[in-house]
Amino acid sequence: MTEITLPSPIETNRRWRFDWVLPALFQPRRTFGRIAETETAVWQTPIIILASLALVRSLVAGGIRTAAAATGQIEFPPGWEYYTPEQQAQFQQAMTATSGPVFTYLLPAITAVLGVYLGWLILGWLLHLVLTLFGGRGTSSQALNITAWAFLPFAIRDIIRIVAMWNNGQLLTDLGLSGFAPPGEGTAAVLLVAFLVLIDLYFLWQIILLAIGSRLVANISRLKTWTAVILVILITLILRLAPALPAAQLSDLTVIRPFF
Repeated sequence: MTEITLPSPIETNRRWRFDWVLPALFQPRRTFGRIAETETAVWQTPIIILASLALVRSLVAGGIRTAAAATGQIEFPPGWEYYTPEQQAQFQQAMTATSGPVFTYLLPAITAVLGVYLGWLILGWLLHLVLTLFGGRGTSSQALNITAWAFLPFAIRDIIRIVAMWNNGQLLTDLGLSGFAPPGEGTAAVLLVAFLVLIDLYFLWQIILLAIGSRLVANISRLKTWTAVILVILITLILRLAPALPAAQLSDLTVIRPFF
């Protein structure tokens, strides 16, 4: 008789799973099924990939800002044309005062890495809470695992943005759907641009992966799963847009960039 060799606990429950990266993106049902069944925390792989890419992206952008500052150029944020003349003047003064390496490299790098980690934690905990309220039986560890792997589309987005900035030597503008914002100026227009910046193909890809993983973890109906995921996404969008209101009034525009 042929012996059947079962996978060892070390193989099935090891934390670092780089072999799941591409399957999670292109074979999500099968891969997220394995993630949902994993007993240990396996969120480390996607989070370290995203944090590393966020760090590289911030450093590349910092180099472009430094080169632009040396020639007297100023990086204008998404939706610049929608700001009032007073807000534009305040922004230019703020950029002049924060052109040193700390503001160009260090703080953006720290913010980018923390943004990945905190964004994952907030979304994961909210997802677990809402799924539980809808009758889900999954654990918080499973929700955090699913949430981390559902962030992988943003890794592809970061790679594309890094390559584009590196090749062109310019910062990217009109991110997401912000290019479709109607003409206008003032706080309402800035908030609309801040919202549209967050919406793109990779964001929709993340929602689909969250829905697939959430149903496997929570074991609830498709309708309840999608309702829970959409509710969580709406809550996180509101949380990400909340700082844009005082920012629009004070012209501290860096917070309207994508959080993840």
